[in-house]
Amino acid sequence: MKTHLKLGILLALITLVFGACNKDYYEETGVHNPKFEGSTWDYLNTRKDLFDTLTQVVKLAELEEVLKNEEVTFFAPADATIRRTLINLNRSLYFSGQDTVKQLNQVNKAVWKEYLSQYIVKKKFLLKDFTQIDTLDLQAYPGQGYLSYQGQAMNIGVLYNDVITQNSAGIKQTVKYAGYRQLYINYVFDFSNVGRTMITAPIATSDIQTKNGVLHVIQFSKHSFGFQAFNFVNSAISKGITYN
Repeated sequence: MKTHLKLGILLALITLVFGACNKDYYEETGVHNPKFEGSTWDYLNTRKDLFDTLTQVVKLAELEEVLKNEEVTFFAPADATIRRTLINLNRSLYFSGQDTVKQLNQVNKAVWKEYLSQYIVKKKFLLKDFTQIDTLDLQAYPGQGYLSYQGQAMNIGVLYNDVITQNSAGIKQTVKYAGYRQLYINYVFDFSNVGRTMITAPIATSDIQTKNGVLHVIQFSKHSFGFQAFNFVNSAISKGITYN
């Protein structure tokens, strides 16, 4: 009971610490102005409600100039996804008897850069530029492989949803692939067995066009930064946590 109480207090403190740069924004929307008169970096800074922590991570990863000046497509992980992974990191540190992380800069810069780079692809890609993906039929519609900014192989594709209607007799009719289209960026452990090793990240808002690229915002309720939190946790611990 004491252990559970301590863990509860720990997680509450973590939420307070990282919540200082994360306001309540638990309402996702696909409505946006597709054109932004500034760089991708500029756009992130206009949305502190979503990207306050992310902009700090970009600076720590030394990728600020990339988002300011290079032609890139950025799949932006909102603050909640970063916080979710940091909670996992602190849980692991706590149970191993180590002090927890209270500041973002306690994690090695190389770790931030490695994992944030997964979300950046060189050149501009709108939703219409990506091929179809069907996670239930990857042989027919596998999406397409892309290299992230630091050379990590990623899979990106557009899911074509079905249109399902019901007639007056109560009979359902399905029109395959005729519904709305949603972009996905996916991490794949093993490209020889994509179906069993893919971790998907759906996009909530797509096609925000900036002066130097395109920005797609990941649906934060269904994603953890790094795609699998334990990968980030293992890297952060192995690289060493800084304690002041």
